[in-house]
Amino acid sequence: MKLFNTMKKKKEEFVPKQEGKVDMYVCGPTVYDYFHVGNARAFLIFDVVRRYLDYKGYQVTYVQNITDIEDKMINRANEDGITVAELAEKYTSEYFDDARAIGIKDADHHPKATEHIAEIIEIIQDLLDKGYAYRQGGDVYFDTAAFDDYGKLCRQDPEELVSGARVAVDDRKKNPADFVLWKSKKEGEPAWDSPFGQGRPGWHIECSAMSMKYLDTPLDIHAGGSDLVFPHHENEVAQSEAATGQDFCKYWMHVGYLEIDNRKMSKSMGNFLTVRDFRQKYDPRVLRLFLMSAHYRSPLNFTDELIEQAKSSLDRLDNFYNNLKFYLEKSREQELTDKEQDIMEYLKQARTEFEAAMDDDFNTASALAVIFSLAKEINSYIGNGGENALVFKNTYDLLLEFDQVMGLLPETDEILPEEIEQKIQEREQARKQKDFQRADAIRDELRDRGIILEDTPEGVRWKRT
Repeated sequence: MKLFNTMKKKKEEFVPKQEGKVDMYVCGPTVYDYFHVGNARAFLIFDVVRRYLDYKGYQVTYVQNITDIEDKMINRANEDGITVAELAEKYTSEYFDDARAIGIKDADHHPKATEHIAEIIEIIQDLLDKGYAYRQGGDVYFDTAAFDDYGKLCRQDPEELVSGARVAVDDRKKNPADFVLWKSKKEGEPAWDSPFGQGRPGWHIECSAMSMKYLDTPLDIHAGGSDLVFPHHENEVAQSEAATGQDFCKYWMHVGYLEIDNRKMSKSMGNFLTVRDFRQKYDPRVLRLFLMSAHYRSPLNFTDELIEQAKSSLDRLDNFYNNLKFYLEKSREQELTDKEQDIMEYLKQARTEFEAAMDDDFNTASALAVIFSLAKEINSYIGNGGENALVFKNTYDLLLEFDQVMGLLPETDEILPEEIEQKIQEREQARKQKDFQRADAIRDELRDRGIILEDTPEGVRWKRT
């Protein structure tokens, strides 16, 4: 398995520090609002990475933090007339609602910044003791000039990095790239006691504290969106390695931007769509499929046309899945014909191709192509009168294997309300009695209620519109 390591700027063979185990830390949401589909790309892609590592047999410890104290949160809480804690509780719950809807599994740990103040203070004190940090009044800053390798993640000179980046201007800094570790208390803001005075942690330090509490360093994988490479992840590297004296992480992974009309999607630019809004119009699985339709490091442009294409693709996948279940139930096992022997070999090759795609830096676009080629092959078999349960069973099992990684199939088989089932049975009885007018009326009634009936030689089937 190979992945692109941002630290080395190249693909590398993935070798975790401990055989068979993977420690993985992914930067999570700042819970001051609903998250948008650009944020969703990073959260979802690393859910797929985690799922594939599970699929390959690794024991994965997955940590995704919750930033529940930050400038944006304080501003939003003041606007809404509530406390920061109340704001965080509301949007943490909303985050999980949207994330689970698009198939993102919960992490093993979801640590919150406000619940790890002691660990944060300990690292800051360590950095002060070792000469990597300095105090300015009640604030504490990291001294980037004291850390020789500052800039190694971006592979740029620190002065070049600061130009045009999200770096706070502050005359009290020794160097422009220096960043705050602890902010002194301001009126109306939450604060905690510390040896440096009352205040709150800076944004960057929380991830170092939480990742190193739940995972051993060096971490195997640290991941997030491309916008986090600098300054957030660069600063994490500096403060963590200065504190511990050892490498912080082996492999850094970053997701490309999601764009709208070829411009980066962001709340600051106002060109964004929340996952919550998306769910009002589409099955959330449409977004999951769309976000996997391009390689994760490539920019992906969000357009109505591409979303409709993803919806059509999901419909094809659902139809294939439902066909498999239907024919598996209706067919029986028979001796394999030569053609069916070829299909069995094709299934083995499909698994090989799927794993080759995912082993090559988690190429979900190529992995999806394997699945849709599989659907085309088996649909052709069905169309030509194929009816061997052995073929359907092996195909069905393979599709479920793939979906352990992709997470696109419905989680459970829907059971129709008893009233709808009775309508379907009533229509079947009308057809047997050649009362086609009544049968058509029931079909039309169910269509208006979102249920499409399909008459096949093996019986009636239904699906949602």
